[in-house]
Amino acid sequence: MIRLIALTLLIIELPVSVLCAAENSPKSQPNIILFLVDDMGWMDSTPYGSQYYETPHMQELAHQSMRFTDAYAIPLCSPTRACILSGQYSSRHGVTSASGHQPAAPEGADPYPASASPNKQFLYANSKNYLDPNIDTLAEVLKEAGYQTGHFGKWHLGLSQEHWPDKHGFDVAFHAQPSPGPPSYFSPYGVDKDGKPSGRHHVGTITDGPKGEYITDRLTDEAIKFVEDNQNKPFFLNLWHYGVHGPWGHKEEYTKQFAQKEDPRGEQRNPIMASMLKSVDESLGRLMNRLDELGLTENTLFIFYSDNGGNVHSRTYDDPKLTKIKEGHPQFEEIQNWRKWAGGEPPTNNAPLCEGKGRIYEGGQRVPLMVRWPGHIQPGTTSDEIVGPIDLYPTILDAAGLKTPESHIVDGESLIPVLEQTDNLKREAYFTWFPHLIPAVSVRQGDWKLIRRFEPHSIYPAIRELYNLKEDVGESNNLAMQKPDKVKQLDALIDQFVKETGALYPKPNPAYHVKKEVEVTAGLVPRSCKLVKAEGAIRIIGEGRFPFLGTASVKLSGPLKLNITVRNTAGGEGKVQWKTRNQQNFPETGQSIIFTLPASETRQTIPINLPIEGQAQIVRIYLPVQETPLEVELIQFQDDQGHTKNWDFHDIIPR
Repeated sequence: MIRLIALTLLIIELPVSVLCAAENSPKSQPNIILFLVDDMGWMDSTPYGSQYYETPHMQELAHQSMRFTDAYAIPLCSPTRACILSGQYSSRHGVTSASGHQPAAPEGADPYPASASPNKQFLYANSKNYLDPNIDTLAEVLKEAGYQTGHFGKWHLGLSQEHWPDKHGFDVAFHAQPSPGPPSYFSPYGVDKDGKPSGRHHVGTITDGPKGEYITDRLTDEAIKFVEDNQNKPFFLNLWHYGVHGPWGHKEEYTKQFAQKEDPRGEQRNPIMASMLKSVDESLGRLMNRLDELGLTENTLFIFYSDNGGNVHSRTYDDPKLTKIKEGHPQFEEIQNWRKWAGGEPPTNNAPLCEGKGRIYEGGQRVPLMVRWPGHIQPGTTSDEIVGPIDLYPTILDAAGLKTPESHIVDGESLIPVLEQTDNLKREAYFTWFPHLIPAVSVRQGDWKLIRRFEPHSIYPAIRELYNLKEDVGESNNLAMQKPDKVKQLDALIDQFVKETGALYPKPNPAYHVKKEVEVTAGLVPRSCKLVKAEGAIRIIGEGRFPFLGTASVKLSGPLKLNITVRNTAGGEGKVQWKTRNQQNFPETGQSIIFTLPASETRQTIPINLPIEGQAQIVRIYLPVQETPLEVELIQFQDDQGHTKNWDFHDIIPR
């Protein structure tokens, strides 16, 4: 009894800091698992609407989690990964592109190139090729608080060992370098089919397994072993899968099954991608089951996420890179395998979202995010809060009862109030900085999204694109011209963001000279507009009211069918008007057809039926170019006998 009283008095006299430390002891802190999939699009799983891919364990996780409908990533992998580990926007930490497999620039080097081609209007700052060692990473903060930390899989945040995971707070690291994709999806890793070093990769810390072992399975084995080894202490497991990134290694027994399957939606049809997603889903199921068996599920914050939108551009038949790959090339067998199973299909389809990986549209940056934490998150819930990779750092530290280091700036906001349904996020807007490929920055505020490009592009000529995502998730209707006040408001937010985060804005290229537009006739008579050369087309630029193209060369008897292959990013209404040989003037009514050009970033063919009676003498095509130019690749008139009159603008003659 005396000993008990003495012990009680001792506890009462302990400093508050010691008592707080006891309450926040490792045993009371949740385990953290970040399950990151590479290149997995928003629509690439059952809980997000796919009817082709089979992901039962992702569906199971969704039933146990809060599923986010408006979660974002950067359109490429390395920036997202750096945002996760730093809690900072890419414009602040400087990793803005997927170049983590390239040598680091010398310390103090100018991030801007010394020069650029005369046809480039700006100098764009280079991305950092590594995560800055001076950043207090998420793993370092957790490790200092007593967590065991392990990284398994893709890293892509630094080529040299000084920038590897173990230098950023991970006790255990199992990864390959360089790592845009794995050295091989099958063991032995880093060698070709004859067992010789491939010359394309060195292996980093990954060790070979049995011949033919699948790397997705191996990463799962290693991750589960890490969990088993640390089940009695808090741990942070960073499981960053290589799937479903190239070189697209897949289990053919799964691929054969999906090759016989059709998507009821008619959108997704690549059996290789389906096979790889099935393997990733199996990995998820194995890890979840082992947590259950070890009794760790209840005390584990489990985050499922993707690093960028789905890949919709690689391995298509029109990919010019593929035509150069012949027998004897290291990728020849891989390409042949792709053609065998996937034909000309890209890896995935993000419909209804626009485009995919590498683009700032929703298809490139909206991704799946599911978070499970029993006792804190109501199972089977959804949230439409606008969130991103910068939010995982403060969320995880908040869950662990830890504070952000005082010297470290965090741009993200803890999601714990959202997850526990006690409050909403407080930030005014969410930003994506992406000065590469098609350079742009975007801001999302509520239903509104503004894209600001730094300069016009041949495919994306509009500098500003404004979308209401609630009404137009496919970003097909650019409202920038109709809502200038909203553009101005969101533009001001971007300016503030650039200033606050130290974004390296493009600089004018001193060698740039404006390329003179070459006007063309193209065999048509333009009125209130001009025609200039474009790549494989003509660009029609409005210069007055009621612009149209006129021709007296059709000379076919109606009725006629008019096909126009056109690209117009704004969309709008057009009109075709005609008069026949026996008419002196254009009738005021009755001889015109109104048609609609849908807004599109790619060229599309619009069919228009013309009920012409007799032989056409003069035809006028009115196009919606008063505010936004459009490109025309082909104009074709066809009669009932199959006779045609064509204007093919691939070969056009300067005026």
